[in-house]
Amino acid sequence: MISRRAFLRTGSVLAAGAAAPQSFFGLATPESPLTEFGYWDVSMAPGLQENQRAETYDILMGISDDALLKPFREMAGKSAPGLDLGGWYSYRSSFNYKTDDAGFAPGHAFGQWISALSRSYAITRSPEIRQRVRGLNQLYAEAISAKYFELSRFPAYSYDKIVIGLIDSHELVDDSEAFSILDRTTALAMAHLPAKAVPRESVWQPGRDVSYTWDESYTLPENLFLAYKRGAGSQYRELAGKYLMDDGYFDPLSRGVNVLEGKHAYSYVNALSSAMQAYLTMGSEKHLLAARNGFDMLAAQSYVTGGWGPDELLRGPESEALFASLSKSHNSFEAPCGSYAHFKLSRYLLRVTRDSRYGDSMERVMYNTVLGAKPLQADGHAFYYADYNSQGSRVYSKHRWPCCSGTLPQVAADYRINTYFRNGRDVYVNLYLPSTLRWKSEGKDFSLVQEGNYPLDDSVRLTLSVSRAEKFALLLRIPSWAEGPSATINGRPLQGPIVNGQFLRIEHKWKTGDEIVLRLPMAFRLEAIDAKHPGTVALLRGPLVLFPIEVSTSILSRQQLLSARSIGPSKWMVEAAGERATFVPFTEVGEKTYSTYVEISS
Repeated sequence: MISRRAFLRTGSVLAAGAAAPQSFFGLATPESPLTEFGYWDVSMAPGLQENQRAETYDILMGISDDALLKPFREMAGKSAPGLDLGGWYSYRSSFNYKTDDAGFAPGHAFGQWISALSRSYAITRSPEIRQRVRGLNQLYAEAISAKYFELSRFPAYSYDKIVIGLIDSHELVDDSEAFSILDRTTALAMAHLPAKAVPRESVWQPGRDVSYTWDESYTLPENLFLAYKRGAGSQYRELAGKYLMDDGYFDPLSRGVNVLEGKHAYSYVNALSSAMQAYLTMGSEKHLLAARNGFDMLAAQSYVTGGWGPDELLRGPESEALFASLSKSHNSFEAPCGSYAHFKLSRYLLRVTRDSRYGDSMERVMYNTVLGAKPLQADGHAFYYADYNSQGSRVYSKHRWPCCSGTLPQVAADYRINTYFRNGRDVYVNLYLPSTLRWKSEGKDFSLVQEGNYPLDDSVRLTLSVSRAEKFALLLRIPSWAEGPSATINGRPLQGPIVNGQFLRIEHKWKTGDEIVLRLPMAFRLEAIDAKHPGTVALLRGPLVLFPIEVSTSILSRQQLLSARSIGPSKWMVEAAGERATFVPFTEVGEKTYSTYVEISS
């Protein structure tokens, strides 16, 4: 039994003076990052991931144009017919952050929803989505004004989301007008943004209440760098550099100094993706070190689920805040937003370092947090906090259209680009999801089909189809928890060692019908919440945290937990003193009360 913190100490925080870039384990970082496949390259089989994308897509397509544009039109003083969505998305000129809910962040999710629809178009190639995105961009261009940024509490936050929506619609929907709309938006926004990145707690708009300090200018560089790299113009690279928060954040992180304590969880983790884009765009090793060290520091203060930030605050080294939150808070992890930030950061780091533990982390967060989120509702009710309290429950946020209603649709589309990567002709399989990858290489067609019931079962089947026999490598992530992993090719055992915590490289001259069966045996194991509380543990099997539902306060023993037995496809039972406790994955909790951690007697 180990704690998350103890496990993460197997890696070391790197200092800016080290011979960079290096991996966490001292291996040379490859010169070229792995590349992502396109959304269109991956077809997901029916299942939780694809259901989540389809559900959010249906909600977004069901919102009228007038409802989406209403806050922009109202803030510009224009005619604004149609339904008011309410909640955070609405505009209220008399909004009081102490008493009101509706009007907190007018129009905040518009850009994220455009981004999510653009990604759905890349997946489905639906003419209806393409027409919708282009039409909404034109209506937005007619409605946007400087007043929108002047009146908004969060001009940088809103601008950042609009940037990703426009550059995604340019790249994925081929909206030729998107960059000109972005240029106009940028010109309107600049007068209402701080001159540089400012901490979330800093007053930079004199005479306004404290809620105006909650903007997130330090997250801007990631999408501005992306705008530059996608061809929007060199001015976006310059803007990105202007908003890199080096003083007080990236500089100390690059030296291995932990400055996370007290910072807003989602936005400061999201900002680490800006550091990664600074590396990927400019080759800045300092920013790579900052992101890598920041990830280590974050992982060392994470729950067993991979979630972090109780009550939306990052904690200091050796803090007992996670343990205290089990009894004092239900606001454990901002699940859709936090997962979105976590997936982006770990995806960047995996591409650069090829270190499989980032894939392990993505998998853990996916199965144990956001994949179990309650579905977004047409009236704006959204899942916000994952609850790790000893009496936890899955509930909707009391806010309508909160920030997590913007990130969940993006998360749901991105399962595809988290699953596979490539390095020239070689293909990396990062997540084991039933799916089909199709790609071309040197004029030849290839496909890879994944099948199986992982992670409930321990086997994954991968079948190749090629237009002509071809030699290249498949690299399969071997999770650190796998006990005695094995693989066969066309029924014959693979020769040589298979090492946990690495990618297994299988180089072969592949032909159509070649089949790999990968076995990742799963034993029960326990992880303590931290070193100071070794008796407060969670039960895991493979990547899944198993949550006891409707549990009593009785204390279980270590051996009783490790002797859990299967009573169904996704249910396990622990028996103790004549009582029975049922354990299920987060995706199966439903409306029942649950716990994440239990107390053990020995």
